[in-house]
Amino acid sequence: MNHVILATVLLLLLRSLSKTEATAQVVPLQSRITQVQPMSGIVLWNDHEKVDTDAVQLEFRYCGYDEIVTADGQYDFTALDRILDAIAARNHQAILRFRFVYPGRDTTVPEWIRGSPGYTETIGKSEGKRTAFCDWSHPKLRQFTLDFYSRFARRYDKDPRIAFLQVGFGLWAEYHIYDGPRKLGSTFPDKAYQATLLKHMDDCFDSLPWSISVDAADSEYSPLEGNADLLSLGFGVFDDSFLCEPHPRENAVNWRILGGDRWRRSSAGGEFSYYTKRDQRLALSKSGPNGVSFAEAAKRFHISYMIGNDQPRYQSMQRIKAASMRCGYKFRVLRAEHRDETLTLRVTNDGIAPIYRDAFFAVGDRRSDQSLKGLQAGEERIFEISRVDRRQAGSVRIVSDFILPGQSIQFAAGK
Repeated sequence: MNHVILATVLLLLLRSLSKTEATAQVVPLQSRITQVQPMSGIVLWNDHEKVDTDAVQLEFRYCGYDEIVTADGQYDFTALDRILDAIAARNHQAILRFRFVYPGRDTTVPEWIRGSPGYTETIGKSEGKRTAFCDWSHPKLRQFTLDFYSRFARRYDKDPRIAFLQVGFGLWAEYHIYDGPRKLGSTFPDKAYQATLLKHMDDCFDSLPWSISVDAADSEYSPLEGNADLLSLGFGVFDDSFLCEPHPRENAVNWRILGGDRWRRSSAGGEFSYYTKRDQRLALSKSGPNGVSFAEAAKRFHISYMIGNDQPRYQSMQRIKAASMRCGYKFRVLRAEHRDETLTLRVTNDGIAPIYRDAFFAVGDRRSDQSLKGLQAGEERIFEISRVDRRQAGSVRIVSDFILPGQSIQFAAGK
């Protein structure tokens, strides 16, 4: 009798499974990627005359600390918000870099620190210009920089108007003083303080990708090389002389020192080299300025974005758009199947880098449980969206809290 009951149960189970299988339906999605994807591509400065274009999704802006912190030490983000709103009005996101030192200019150290007893800046020449350098020996400047990023993170960590934040010291905040008075602990922060700030940044930012110059690999300046604790932090890397002639023997070495696979979890970007006029003029040419094309180098270093403010002088906006679309992520749905009110998507990343902020497949107001964040180039992943009506299963889109209302993340599917 028990054998009969068992056989009956197994038969019912098989019929149930067969019925479930019978309800499975392949969803014939058709979709193409036709635009530069958010948080990727060639970057123009926010004041460029041709910046209002769909050939780019990102705009770069240098920022001074004294644009936000007043002479008496008060924080006022009004001016920055206006800049971010203007960029967002063009359906673009911002890349911000705060800098203290710029050749030919005063520092952007707020006046309340510059006027403090014992604070003394160094005046020297850089790029042939009279340039002011910070006094990193002063405790108020060191504490201010920590406090500044605490406040900035509280306000902007999840702000979709900002795609990336760049941080650093020295000329242009590019982690060097190659021309001018260089002294750790004085015109450049000492290594102990650098370590403190890097750890502080890692604690402050949960969402906004932040990065430092590839020049931070130089052990003369920074404490990073060989320091497993610091190298485990979540900073990305930007290379401010991309495609320069010595890149393979200098910059590429620095990329490796900072972590050859860092791109898997943290953003990789940069700026086309200004070493020679040729570097800019031929940056997007077939063989690049020095025998390596941008497409080849971008793939090798898994580039998400590249500042190319001079490129409209040499290239059409169509060419710039095409180069932009070679950067970053590119999602493809390989198969879509609906079963028992669940839409299952098999997805790969045809791009050269992951997306570094959360994004989800969605149907109506239902989102996938899994985020696209971290889906590596060439990797496949399964995404499921529950409680999806079969009639709506073809209305798939990608949503993210970290893009603007006028932006969209596209995906490829079908033929």
